[in-house]
Amino acid sequence: MVIKAYPVGMVRAIDIVNGGDEGESRVEPHVGLAFDSADDAREFYSLYAKRMGFKIRTGQLYRSRSNGSVSSRRYVCSKEGFQINSRTGCPAFIRVQIRDSGKWVIDHFVKDHNHDIEPMGETPPPFMLQKTPIVKNSIADVTKRPKVKLLEEVEDEDRRPCPSGVINVKRVKREGDQGQSKVEPYVGLVFNSANEAYQYYHAHGANNGFRVRIGQLFRSKFDGSITSRRFVCSKEGFQHPSRVGCGAYMRIKRQESGTWVVDRLREDHNHGLGTQMEDHKGSFNASNKFIEEANDGLEIKDLVTKYNGNLVKRWQENHIGSDWYNMFLEYFQSKQAEDTGFFYAVEVNDGNCMSIFWADGRSRYSCSQFGDAIVLDTSYKKSVYLVPFATFVGVNHHKQPVLLACALIADESKESYTWLLKTWLRAMSGRHPLSMIADQDKAIQQAIAEVFPGTHHRFSLWQIKAKEREFLSLMDNGFQCEYEKCTLHSQTADEFDTAWNALLNRYRLKENVWMKEMYESRASWVPLHLRATFFAGISMNKSVDSFFGTLLNAQTPIVEFVSRYERGLEQRREEERKEDSNTFNLQAFLQTKEPVEEQCRRSYTLTVFKIFQKELLQSYSYLGFKIYEEGANSRYLVRKCGNDNEKNIVTFCASNLNVTCSCQMFEFEGVLCRHVLRVFQMLEIREIPSHYILHRWTRNAEYGTVHDVESGGTSQELKALMQWSLRETACKYIEAGSASLEKYKLAYEIMREGGRKLFWQR
Repeated sequence: MVIKAYPVGMVRAIDIVNGGDEGESRVEPHVGLAFDSADDAREFYSLYAKRMGFKIRTGQLYRSRSNGSVSSRRYVCSKEGFQINSRTGCPAFIRVQIRDSGKWVIDHFVKDHNHDIEPMGETPPPFMLQKTPIVKNSIADVTKRPKVKLLEEVEDEDRRPCPSGVINVKRVKREGDQGQSKVEPYVGLVFNSANEAYQYYHAHGANNGFRVRIGQLFRSKFDGSITSRRFVCSKEGFQHPSRVGCGAYMRIKRQESGTWVVDRLREDHNHGLGTQMEDHKGSFNASNKFIEEANDGLEIKDLVTKYNGNLVKRWQENHIGSDWYNMFLEYFQSKQAEDTGFFYAVEVNDGNCMSIFWADGRSRYSCSQFGDAIVLDTSYKKSVYLVPFATFVGVNHHKQPVLLACALIADESKESYTWLLKTWLRAMSGRHPLSMIADQDKAIQQAIAEVFPGTHHRFSLWQIKAKEREFLSLMDNGFQCEYEKCTLHSQTADEFDTAWNALLNRYRLKENVWMKEMYESRASWVPLHLRATFFAGISMNKSVDSFFGTLLNAQTPIVEFVSRYERGLEQRREEERKEDSNTFNLQAFLQTKEPVEEQCRRSYTLTVFKIFQKELLQSYSYLGFKIYEEGANSRYLVRKCGNDNEKNIVTFCASNLNVTCSCQMFEFEGVLCRHVLRVFQMLEIREIPSHYILHRWTRNAEYGTVHDVESGGTSQELKALMQWSLRETACKYIEAGSASLEKYKLAYEIMREGGRKLFWQR
């Protein structure tokens, strides 16, 4: 079967208007379906997609090896791939191939989607139902008829048509005391501004017994301006117990003329509607109002309420259901009864519970050991969530993730994150981390800058990669290669700036909004600028895994949350206990006769020793040359044998044994690199200086942290550390001693003997 040159959707329009049957309009894509051109195939699939409730885009093309002409094309669902957050890797597509006859034939078709789609149903868009006479069998007349023809019917009392066929909300005629809008929403309805569209849909909702809130926005990939907006029923989604996943919404799209047109509409609700709501006089002017930007876009500003002439800021919507508070408060009280170190706090605003923070005694003690580099994991924002569950995670001396605290975040405002970080300080005796990995959101950036002014904020890799993929998909392969070389391989700040400016000039991106933002925040994502800060070696090349894995996430229902939380936490702590046991009972093999290897085997945990041992073995593949000397200071060029491109500069001071390397491995990970070890071999230094063996990586990292703060901390911090340290040690005695009666007697005798000595010293 060959589809004619006109799109199927147009045939359907004629059939509907003229009362004919559907004919070819119901043709489904199938292997063997033929078209006169690839463009006809795309138009056919586009109209099929519109009918089924999804969007398409042009995918890969394939060229002939003999003459380079296009031999086949793919048209895919708009959610194919993962380049941006809104895509789900949908497999649906058609592929058309050119045959010897010149026809384009579908040779591959995948129908199923991995996401929800919204069929338009049997009722065609309003512009297809107009009763304007048309010429029989004329396709051109159907296609050229304006889609917004019905706008001519929207007139005021003087029968004056709206200018340019655009609805002005202020001029929509209202009838009777109830104030019902004369115009019902439909696809093709046009507004002067997005604010007018919102006001119109708000009034429509009030007239029909449902409330409206602001939904998703979509931005241009080129300049970042807002191109479309969704206004949804207040019961859309499941983030709050009062929401039931209602699918009713109206979406508007910005036109080149600057107007906004309704391009998608769904009016069916999955819940009962209330009675007509009263439309208060100031509802459009003060409350829930949009503020237009210079780029004709739209941003959600702080909602305000007009009260006695003053603008009072309203708290943003709380994403935590009321049931969660009851459940958690009951859980916290039971935990405090058994764990005196358990800490929790609830943010209260105008008598309403907001965000929640908690940390048990073990987590607080872990922070005293491993709170120097932390990850604030708010990856719940990647998807629809039941609960906004976030974790503070550190890295222990076995290079394992260790839980430091948890939180439920009421909303994604600066105020919520500021409260969260200040509560962290209260719980952790004022400990500021050296570094923190967290999302790129402005609210988080501002909160970290305010509460942790000396902390280096590194952006979460998943966010950076998602935005990079979205941008790079618009550029050619040449740009992508140069971009990666600039960001990943620059060795100095000057080298990075030179390469970045060359990119801007070569590809005319000086005014590009995304490139400007990324350059301004380069200290938070470019490896060159991160290496000088201690991040406990957390990789810059892969995203940090969730602490609880698949066991617990933002979709976990309330009835299972606590049990899964405790099970996941116990699994992680059991893994830590196993590594503790391995470190004290097993011994790594030495692979050299270097004294430094034996020294580090005695000091480090098994995991960290293996990292050091690898660097030591690699050091034998490098050559070192002294290139500068003045007094006690000297400088060495260290390069790999057979590879002149891989070279680093090591600076050494003989008076205090201080050493630095341009690779900055020690600064970033806390373990000396192969380049420094090569220089030590040249200088016959047989022992690693003590200040280059970080206590946090040693076998006894959980002990001795008290000594580390004895000189610099306050008496309150010191007392808290001593309590946590003793409590952890006592817990291990209790756990081991309760295994059997014999072990109980031994543990009891040890503790009693220790008690005698302790009281004797008093």
